Amino acid sequence: MRTSPTLEAGNTFATLAAIAKRESGLQLLPEKRVMVQSRLKPRLRALNLPDFETYVSHLASGGGEAEIGNMISALTTNVTHFFREQHHFDILIDQLGEMIQQKIENGERVRIWSAGCSLGQEPYSIAMYLLHRIPELAGADFRILATDIDAPVIASARMGRYPKSEVTSFPTNVANTNWVDHGSGEQIEISCSIKKYVTFRELNLIHSWPMTGVFDAIFCRNVVIYFDTETQKNLWPRFAKILSPRGLLFLGHSERISQPEKYGLKNAGTTCYTHVPNHIQRDI
Repeated sequence: MRTSPTLEAGNTFATLAAIAKRESGLQLLPEKRVMVQSRLKPRLRALNLPDFETYVSHLASGGGEAEIGNMISALTTNVTHFFREQHHFDILIDQLGEMIQQKIENGERVRIWSAGCSLGQEPYSIAMYLLHRIPELAGADFRILATDIDAPVIASARMGRYPKSEVTSFPTNVANTNWVDHGSGEQIEISCSIKKYVTFRELNLIHSWPMTGVFDAIFCRNVVIYFDTETQKNLWPRFAKILSPRGLLFLGHSERISQPEKYGLKNAGTTCYTHVPNHIQRDI
C-alpha cells in the first residue's frame, strides 16, 4: 500500500513557497504547511506523482507551467456570498451616488472593477445593488469588470449558477426583483438582465494589467490577505493610478492600508479608501 505523501518543512516547502509567490504573489508561511499539504495532495494524485519532492520538481520544470495554475487554484480559498459586507454597498451609494448620476446625465461611462471576484457573487451583487438604487444605470454606459487568477472559477462565475440557499443573503428589497431565475431545481441562475453588465476575465494581479481606462470603484476584498507586505505595497499605487478622482477602493474586513496617503489614497470608511486627485506619491 502506498503511504500518503507528506510535505515536510525544508527545501521542498521553501521552493514551493517561492514558486507560489513568484507566480501569484501568494505568501505561504511555514505554519500553513499542513494546510498546503492537504490542498495539494489531490494534485499529486491527478498527476500520479509519488511525493511532494517530485511535484515541486515538476513545477520547476518547463513542462510544469500548466500545473502552476492548478496549484494556485488549489491553494486559494473561493469562499464568498452575495452582498458580503453590506456596508460597502451603502458607502458606494452614499459617496459616489451623485457622481454616478452626473455621469449618466453627461453620457459618461461608469466602470467598476471586482478584482479577485471568485465565483462571481461580488460583481453580480454590485450590479444588482446599483441598478436597484440608480435605475437609470440600466440605459447608461455601465460595466463591471470581474477578474480572478483562477480560470475554472472564472468559467463558473460566468455561468452564474448558485445553490438556491444563497438567495437568503439578498437584501429583502433586492430579492424581490426579476434578476434571478429560480427555475425548478436546486439552483438559481443570475438572469441575462444582470449578466450583460458584467465581463469576466482571467487576471493575475501581480502581473501587468491590460486595462487602459479608469474605474469609479475597485473591490479587492479578501485578496491581499494572501500577499506579503511588499506585494501589497506594490499594489496600492497601481490601484490609485486607475481610480477616477474621488473613486473608491474597497478591501476585506481584515485588510488595511498603512499610511494610505503615501499612495494617493485616504480613508473613506471601514476598509474603504478614496483616491486623492493630483497626488504625487512620495518615496517610501
